[in-house]
Amino acid sequence: MKSASDPLYVTQFLAPAVIVHGLEHACAALAPGLPVTLLSAPGVALAGGCGWWQALVRKARQAAPNTPFADILDCADAPGMAMAALRLKQGILRLDGTSPAFPAVARAAVAQGAVLLPSAPPALDLALRRNLPRIAQHLRNAA
Repeated sequence: MKSASDPLYVTQFLAPAVIVHGLEHACAALAPGLPVTLLSAPGVALAGGCGWWQALVRKARQAAPNTPFADILDCADAPGMAMAALRLKQGILRLDGTSPAFPAVARAAVAQGAVLLPSAPPALDLALRRNLPRIAQHLRNAA
């Protein structure tokens, strides 16, 4: 049976994703006022940390309180970072599905009502400056 903890089920209902590399990108992704999924850069949990990501998401929510969005923290192949993110109540995160620890982290995620994705959803990467003016079109077309 499909449930809110099933990654395939959840990704069907996520708004189009945009890879953000900082608060400026997050605010740009939220500016059109359309539903969006903020996806951290690959492996950002290892570089910036879980707390950094959650602070960015809080600031983005304050900047655009009326724009609906979800957020996904990418933990690359680091199950320890994924577990740390779960302790901080991260609702959706990505851990490389080939990680030997994936099943254990997935069980921990389900136990607290979080979702663990084995791969990132397709996304517009804002590291490519040419994608900044394409955000609204991406959100409309991918919805």
